[in-house]
Amino acid sequence: MTTAPDPKQHWETIYAAKQPHEVSWTQAVPATSLEFIRAFALPKSAPIIDVGGGDSRLVDYLLDAGYENVSVLDISGAALTRARQRLGPRQHRVQWLEADVRHFRPPTQYALWHDRAAFHFLTTAPEVAHYLQLARAALVPGGFLTMGTFSLAGPTQCSGLPIRQYSESSLTRQLRTGFRKLRCRTEDHETPFQTTQNFLFCSFQRQGPSATPTT
Repeated sequence: MTTAPDPKQHWETIYAAKQPHEVSWTQAVPATSLEFIRAFALPKSAPIIDVGGGDSRLVDYLLDAGYENVSVLDISGAALTRARQRLGPRQHRVQWLEADVRHFRPPTQYALWHDRAAFHFLTTAPEVAHYLQLARAALVPGGFLTMGTFSLAGPTQCSGLPIRQYSESSLTRQLRTGFRKLRCRTEDHETPFQTTQNFLFCSFQRQGPSATPTT
């Protein structure tokens, strides 16, 4: 029987061995994420968390846009160190959270929970249910969740690990408790080595006592 790799060790090894141009998920500009975030019209002081952010440049662009309360969560300390080094003095304007999202305890509630390409690594029903319960609890009523996952036309694994593909309907079903879908779109992500991966991006609003009623 093959032993499943330790998740933290797996990602620490990946980030220690490979540079950004050697991993498929690298984006020079996280354009779709930024487009979704701008549409929420959040105040610049709104607490934002990038789940599985690694050394993504989303944090750079959020700081450039004037957001003042940004957190980046990742299982890999090596990935977070890379991002901090890239930001230089600006790293001190970010809260860095080194944890596996499956065991994460949010220190606060957020106005925006952003996840590009972390959720689809959760392949069992209990993992998915726990993640969604966590996201519901971590978001303020009326807060927003943006999710980017591999679509049904995307890869079936990434970095040697199996993933779970989603369609708009299947992702919406997963978030039917406590969330209202706002919009979805698919897009082809061109990797640094000139291959394409099809992604599904969706945004949702957390429903609660002070949230916008569902129509």
